[in-house]
Amino acid sequence: MNSTQLNNAFTLFLSLLVEAVPFLMLGVLFSGILQFFVDERKLVRLMPRNALLGALVGSSIGFLFPVCECGNVPVARRLLMQGVPSSVAIGFLLAAPTVNPIVIWATWTAFRDQPELVFLRLICSLVIATFIGWVFSFQKDLRPLLQLGVARAMPAKSSAKPKSGLPTGDPASLLQSGTYFLGQSNQPLDIAEFQAATMTSITEKPFAYKLNLMLESVLQETRELGGVLVIGSAIAAVIQVFAPRELVLALGQGPVTSILAMMLLAAIVSICSTVDAFFALSFSSMFTTGSLLAFLVFGPMIDLKGIGLMLTIFKPRAILYLFTLAGLLTFLFALLVNLYGS
Repeated sequence: MNSTQLNNAFTLFLSLLVEAVPFLMLGVLFSGILQFFVDERKLVRLMPRNALLGALVGSSIGFLFPVCECGNVPVARRLLMQGVPSSVAIGFLLAAPTVNPIVIWATWTAFRDQPELVFLRLICSLVIATFIGWVFSFQKDLRPLLQLGVARAMPAKSSAKPKSGLPTGDPASLLQSGTYFLGQSNQPLDIAEFQAATMTSITEKPFAYKLNLMLESVLQETRELGGVLVIGSAIAAVIQVFAPRELVLALGQGPVTSILAMMLLAAIVSICSTVDAFFALSFSSMFTTGSLLAFLVFGPMIDLKGIGLMLTIFKPRAILYLFTLAGLLTFLFALLVNLYGS
């Protein structure tokens, strides 16, 4: 380890932060808007009851929102906390960084000479995210796989619908759940204020009231997710500088080893999905088409930076499931492209 390597690591760390923070803020802001300006009861009712269709809808929502893998985490967490089916939230979590308009445009710009990569990236991301969301729907109660704060915030399951249409569950448990209804000095709202907010839908409250709650929620989530982002970016920068890159690049010749190498690289470098196509383009003369596809699909779903952020939603066991399923499916799609693609 020398001063040059340390400087390079610090430069990479700063570049990852500068690249990711705007999209994290966009996601946190959209999360706040969902919480205080969208009636979650109507949102949940609009979601398909069929798990497979719900996963497809969740995966496709990314077309509407320009958030990358940093911005989709707070949005997915908010969806789960509002009672949206797990298949919808997980489908969105995995697909949104790839299927949004900005990423599609960036991929087209980078690979105009290989337009099939744009199409394959979009289709593979949708299929993989939909399948994983559908698989997770078989877990009838997702709470054991979630962090305690998120699990407590989810509406309590009930066989009968409440007559008033109010959220079920103990208000105190919801209050401690991490919904980020904050009062002064980072203290949760007291029970009376919380009940006052929920007796009528928050969406029916005055605009100034909703705006104040939204800003406090945004600040709280920014502090929580921002700290994790800093740690994940630091780890990714250290690995990029000190890992033996020559060994990784030497694996890029075979149809199998090239895919594994690019998936490993995608997880390590943690590049934002809005610019990862230009990074992948620099390897296009040395790596197979399938391996480039693996980099473009797997990285936005699972990388070191994203894993750190996902830990604010899921327990490590759930992230291991996500990592395994996403990795296996990405590998299979990329291998098919290498073996049978033109």
